[in-house]
Amino acid sequence: MIVNKLIEKAMKKAQGAQASLWQTESTNVSFENDRLKSVESSQRTGINVRVIVNEKIGTSYTTDIDDIDGVVSKALEVAEFGNPAHFQFPGPSDGQDVKVYDSAVTHTTKEEMVRIGEEMIALVKEYNPDIILHAGLGKVISKSEFANSSGIELTSETTNFGLGINGQLVRGTDILWAGHGFGWRKRDIDHIEITKKAIQLFKMAEKTAPIRSANMPVIFTPEGVMVLLLALRLGFDGKNVLLGSSPLAGKLGEKIADERLSIYDNPLIDYANNSGKYDGEGVPHRVLPLIENGIVKNFLYDLDTAGRANTKSTGHGIGCNPTNIVIKEGDKSFEDMVKETKEGLIVHDVMGLGQGNPISGEFSVNVQLGYKIENGEIVGRVKDVMLAGNTYDAIKDIVAIGDKSEWAGSILAPYVQIGKLSVVAK
Repeated sequence: MIVNKLIEKAMKKAQGAQASLWQTESTNVSFENDRLKSVESSQRTGINVRVIVNEKIGTSYTTDIDDIDGVVSKALEVAEFGNPAHFQFPGPSDGQDVKVYDSAVTHTTKEEMVRIGEEMIALVKEYNPDIILHAGLGKVISKSEFANSSGIELTSETTNFGLGINGQLVRGTDILWAGHGFGWRKRDIDHIEITKKAIQLFKMAEKTAPIRSANMPVIFTPEGVMVLLLALRLGFDGKNVLLGSSPLAGKLGEKIADERLSIYDNPLIDYANNSGKYDGEGVPHRVLPLIENGIVKNFLYDLDTAGRANTKSTGHGIGCNPTNIVIKEGDKSFEDMVKETKEGLIVHDVMGLGQGNPISGEFSVNVQLGYKIENGEIVGRVKDVMLAGNTYDAIKDIVAIGDKSEWAGSILAPYVQIGKLSVVAK
């Protein structure tokens, strides 16, 4: 393997080294303004070398897989001015098998992807021909090699397939954006169901409903839950905990949320986007509870941060990033949440990150797609509405957690209802 040559060359001067090589082939089909815009294929290759020299870290990257001498030399040079190394590269360790490759993805043709996109657009047009549509489909086949000076040698082959459709509906001065998509490592995606979900979001928005400024119940859809998870992702980052900037620093084992809330980082779900047997540093992946019954259980660490914190890597390197976030299902249906709400807001999507201080949990966001609940019924879409609050206060005020989960990117979550948040109508 090329990575072994990189390690051999680096170890002539380094005390430790790791190297990775990846190659990807991707095909993307895009539709814009109801029409096919492009069908593109591309290939990418990259090499990354990381060394420890005199207890300092050096890294280098290149897209030229023949430049073994150059990429190693650069890493060694960078190490002279690098950050202190608080770790050693790990030795071989068994990881749990997880499915990350589907041969059906490789056999999916461009023509088939175009046909799927056309079918999605046609289905939405049947519902409302005035919606201006955009759609996209993509597939990726990746191969990678990894090795380090402690004896790890790994190879993997993965696939990804995804599709989505969204549209814009203009009615006078009112502009509505809505859509839905899904992607994972398997070809098996029902594009008709994806499209029906997008249509349902438009149907729920056919009427607009006024809403007053007040503190009121808010139901987050699986997509909308991201509003709360942004702060939690930062809070569970081991580096933020180490620096003391996370509100969760020093709270391991403490209750911070309603006892119904349990959140896990699970990189061992077959075909999920961020699943894998090992992380990018050769550490085996495992299921890691972050919150169980409202109690803080673990933080996320890579090798460097774990070394600085005098603990062990949790398999989240490099960068302490989560893999697949899973919120445990509750016992209440979405329909019952709505029926039992006299006045409230459903949040499906927000515009950007808004204002506030994510690391502290504070958020203030514009609701891009949300719906008004009145006397137990969804009565229409809200316009010009902001939502404000604090994540850490909100998770203590959970009223209900849904009994069915849905994927939203790399998040598997049910509907979550918060007792009261600040809704501001313009």
